Amino acid sequence: MDSSMKVVELKASRGAGWLREAFGFFRGAPLAWISMCSGWLAITFTLIYVPQIGLVIANFLQPVFFASFAIAGFKQAAGEKLTMADLFTGFKRNLRALVTLGAVLLLAQIAIYLFMWLVGLPTAGSGDRVVTVAEYLELLEGKEWILLSGFVLTMMVKGALWFAPPLIAFHGMETMQAMRWSLYAAVSNLGAMLVYGIALVVLLFIIWVPMALGIYFALLGFVVVIPVMAISTYIGYREVFEGDAVKPQ
Repeated sequence: MDSSMKVVELKASRGAGWLREAFGFFRGAPLAWISMCSGWLAITFTLIYVPQIGLVIANFLQPVFFASFAIAGFKQAAGEKLTMADLFTGFKRNLRALVTLGAVLLLAQIAIYLFMWLVGLPTAGSGDRVVTVAEYLELLEGKEWILLSGFVLTMMVKGALWFAPPLIAFHGMETMQAMRWSLYAAVSNLGAMLVYGIALVVLLFIIWVPMALGIYFALLGFVVVIPVMAISTYIGYREVFEGDAVKPQ
């Protein structure tokens, strides 16, 4: 790996600090971050409903959008004004490597689903008949560990490659190089990554609870938490890879 780069080993508590600092960024430009994240979700869900290839394209583009969020975070830290157009800056930075990363993540997810099926995860139906939710829950009895295993494996993969999009965008790395650096940084900061993941899950759970009070209460929470999650990509990268990011060209 490039000896000119260094990975800082942080205290576990810094994982929660990434979210706190990200909230500060959000307060500085709430409308810009809400518009960018809304655009990202709208594009992603629209693609998912495109027959045959939509889901694949949506997965390929996720690292591109997260590279855009990292670049937007850098711009805000530098005192520049954010606009909706910043959602697409990742498309101008080493696009091929970012899309390849998306393909790797999709293949990893497929492998995890295959593993879950092989160890006994029930399918949603057979033939022309699709089981109901209640019937599927009955089929899952005693096999909840399969879902838990799939969730843990997915989080491990995403955590290991969490730093890869900004590494590609800021440093022009190829996909495999960025993956190696991201894995090294994640392992070196395993405590911080675990605290960050747990804190994020807790936040998502907290905003999901108000669904009982009405969809608008839950949406109000997501309007804040989703941008904070997006911004934290840059905050974590900046801390772990020493100092401010290299300004994208």
